[in-house]
Amino acid sequence: MKLPQGRLRKSRVVTDPREPLAELLDRGVTGYAVFEPQDSLLLDADGRGVVTFNDGVPVVAYHTGTDRGGPPALADLAVPGPYHISVYELDGTDLATVHEVEELRVPPGMPAERLAGDPALADSTRRAASDERPTGPETESGDHHGAVEAFLDDEEKIEAIQKQARQEAKQRAAEWGFNET
Repeated sequence: MKLPQGRLRKSRVVTDPREPLAELLDRGVTGYAVFEPQDSLLLDADGRGVVTFNDGVPVVAYHTGTDRGGPPALADLAVPGPYHISVYELDGTDLATVHEVEELRVPPGMPAERLAGDPALADSTRRAASDERPTGPETESGDHHGAVEAFLDDEEKIEAIQKQARQEAKQRAAEWGFNET
């Protein structure tokens, strides 16, 4: 997915994507946000997520590492934080072509649900969506679990999460003295 360079509004590391998603909605930003998950930040893993917004409402999602768009891209991006998030403002006409690509589109509330785990933010986002976009619960699940199935089919991602959890458990055990004899 190619996007024109927007004007950088904000760039920071967050532990939870809820705050920037809520801020984009509150400010009615048109443009895009680049999400770099901790895998990219800490482990030099490939892949960033890009979510475009029209008046603060998400329209399309794309993951550069997996080359997938739409709900599967959000599944690829839904990993524990932190995230480095860069927000770029862009004129809506510059995004029109990308917003027409059906395979990249996401229901308005899905990023808030999948990335931030925030049903209230998802409801607010659906209410803010234009009348032309379907926003009901049936559209949020798309193909009825498509993003979840895509995530569960990604064995590398599951293995990476398991490896990270084991490393964190070993570190905590050492910190708490459980390894001492």
